[in-house]
Amino acid sequence: LRERRAVNCWTSVSMLGFLILVWICIFLLFLFIQIPRPKNLPPGPRPLPLFGNLLKLNINNPLKDFERLADRYGKVYSLYLGSKPWVVLNGFEVLKEALVTKAMDFAGRPQDLMVNHITKGSGVILSDYGSSWKEHRRFALMTLRNFGLGKQSMEERILGEVSHVIAQLEKRVGSPFDPQTMFHNAASNIICIVLFGSRYDYDDEFLKHLKLTAFSLVIFWTFYKEILSILLQIYDTFPVLRSLPLPFKKAFTNASKAREMFAQLVNEHKKTRVPGEPRDFIDCYLDELDKRGNDGSSFSEAQLILYVLDLHFAGTDTTSNTLLTAFLYLMTHPEVQARCQTEIDEVLEGKDHASYEDRHNMPYTLAVIHEVQRVANTVPLGVFHCTTKDTTLMGYSIPKGTCVIPNLTSVLKEEGQWKFSHEFNPDNFLNEQGQFEKPEAFMPFSAGPRVCLGEGLARMELFLIMVTLLRRFQFVWPNDAGDPDYTPVYGVTLTPKPYRMHIRCRETVSL
Repeated sequence: LRERRAVNCWTSVSMLGFLILVWICIFLLFLFIQIPRPKNLPPGPRPLPLFGNLLKLNINNPLKDFERLADRYGKVYSLYLGSKPWVVLNGFEVLKEALVTKAMDFAGRPQDLMVNHITKGSGVILSDYGSSWKEHRRFALMTLRNFGLGKQSMEERILGEVSHVIAQLEKRVGSPFDPQTMFHNAASNIICIVLFGSRYDYDDEFLKHLKLTAFSLVIFWTFYKEILSILLQIYDTFPVLRSLPLPFKKAFTNASKAREMFAQLVNEHKKTRVPGEPRDFIDCYLDELDKRGNDGSSFSEAQLILYVLDLHFAGTDTTSNTLLTAFLYLMTHPEVQARCQTEIDEVLEGKDHASYEDRHNMPYTLAVIHEVQRVANTVPLGVFHCTTKDTTLMGYSIPKGTCVIPNLTSVLKEEGQWKFSHEFNPDNFLNEQGQFEKPEAFMPFSAGPRVCLGEGLARMELFLIMVTLLRRFQFVWPNDAGDPDYTPVYGVTLTPKPYRMHIRCRETVSL
């Protein structure tokens, strides 16, 4: 018995020694084996085999880590996400040189990631720089312009949706409520009118399914989260595992459901459309398909489905989250809200409703809207870029195909670019004479040829919705809500933490 115990003890000690030896070997492997760095690549932390620098980043919110690394390595630095180098850009001068001065060099998108397989290379936001992207972006800009972007017809669509928001708010007077779903539905409906020619009641099943399926969030959250986690390494390194029921399978499933839902919309349009008489964006695209025939272009029904989903995302989440941020700050800064309302009352006196042209006579209100966009920082890292050829930036060499992260947060909060870089203050957009003045560092929609397609629509929506609601209601922070928490929730877009708003009616204004 003693001998047996001695043998068992020796076996346990041997196994423990073996495991310790294995861990020491792994540690030495990570310590001494280096991932080769391209010559003159921007500096950065030393990567570990397989993981790169992933273990040094907070996957749930890497913004603080990016700021810390910029303090140590400079405004242009490199990170290894797995075995691939990525370059992070910080500060206005750096982003301007990359996205504007050398725009074509940095106009690509990362390819051959899991998200590219989900989208099947279609759409416009994540598609690589090339003839297909150019054709579709040009088509989108032309079609949106023809359907009234920047014209009175679009104002009417937005104001029509605002009337439904007002109806919702009038029911809530005196009862604090969470406005998140309301703003999301309103922004969603406005872009739905443009894309599908229809709006939906806020309790309509289509809107609910659209939000629950959350195709755009799945796609973009996958895009952001996968490059900051081991998930991408598993997917890219072990293709044999892709068919297994691992977490990334859900993204493919939800994407398929969303494509089916939007394919049904396209089929309905094909049955009811009159060629040459487009009612909405889908009809315009189908007309374009008829005109092109089999010319070998990139236009196709499959491309249309992803295209519409891209535009819906660009026109919904960013706007709704910015509106949530706006009313959070307006409630907690009542003096700013009151000054906006005084200016709005003076400019709109005798008018039934606001017009987008009224912004030229509302410098303070316009400054508030832009300051809201700055502090909202809705898309903190923009959409990632990729170099289209070997290039240089700030004296460093960036090889072709290098993935690039434009840290827009570093610009929107950069000291020296703003009078009050770390606080909410409309004076950031007012000159000494009290007139509106937009600093060049204001780039919440990014910059260059990849600037957000929905920028023009978003600007109009924010102005008309905020002005109309401020003219009609007073928004008050509930007495029992405690101190406001301005810390956003990190995701595809930054979102304010849930809050409630208390509403009081001002004078009645007809729309």
